[in-house]
Amino acid sequence: MSHHDAPEALCRGEDCRPVDLVIEPRSRHIGAFEVRRVLPVAQRRSVGPFVFFDQMGPTVFRNGQFLDVGPHPHIGLSTITWLTEGEIVHRDNLGSVQTIRPGEVNWMTAGAGVVHSERSPDSERRNGARVAGIQAWIALPETEQDCEPSFQHYPSTEIPWLIGDGVRAALIVGRAWGMESPVVTPADTLYADIALTPGTALELPEDTPERAVYGLAGDFRLNGAQFGPNLMTVLTPGTAVTIHAGPEGARLMLCGGEPLDGPRHMYWNFVSTSKDRIEAAKRDWTEGRFASIPGEGPVIPLPGH
Repeated sequence: MSHHDAPEALCRGEDCRPVDLVIEPRSRHIGAFEVRRVLPVAQRRSVGPFVFFDQMGPTVFRNGQFLDVGPHPHIGLSTITWLTEGEIVHRDNLGSVQTIRPGEVNWMTAGAGVVHSERSPDSERRNGARVAGIQAWIALPETEQDCEPSFQHYPSTEIPWLIGDGVRAALIVGRAWGMESPVVTPADTLYADIALTPGTALELPEDTPERAVYGLAGDFRLNGAQFGPNLMTVLTPGTAVTIHAGPEGARLMLCGGEPLDGPRHMYWNFVSTSKDRIEAAKRDWTEGRFASIPGEGPVIPLPGH
């Protein structure tokens, strides 16, 4: 819905100026795992280069059920995993085997094609294990969407943090607040995890062309407009926006960057400027032409196959 359709309690007059769109995620289950799909939606296919944004969990595993996403393919994008709880093991056909934990970044560039799996590590395969985080996809620029695939891991010690005056903000990707993340991206991208104590305020960077805020916990105001968790608020370009945490504090994700260099087609795990390229990827996966992951089990079939 647009902010003009938002409930009166959310926006009144001048308070609505910073908000261009409010997106309510759609919940779905992947096995024992609940996800809230935020992007894409019909009204908004991307925010900066972000074309896919899923909130994973929080999930508490019970009765022998864990995260077990078998081998599946990607093209034309980079995936970025950011956990707030738990651990996930990433494996791919490039030979990467990497456990990711909160505060760390897994950045996988699919380019011309990559296959990976995501599973709970042995240490987390117990009743009561928790996992939560954000899975996002970044569309590659058209000139790089068929580049060689690659995988980078950044430990938590390399991620810069803004700490002080009731603020703890991890700058996952990009430049903000006088800091710069080491995560290498093909286009200007902004991504941060912001935690505020009750009553704290933080100004958001203004020089990012497209920005959105997703609430993870607690109520907060964007200038004067009130919001709660599990909503994405797309901000009006060029507006000065200050986040004010509510009486219980707030935690939220900030994402955005340069607008895409053109529209993208998406089918399943494939992103491209070309429908023909996606059709070719579908055939390649169905006919077994993607590389395999050593030691992995059965692959996830193309939907409907």
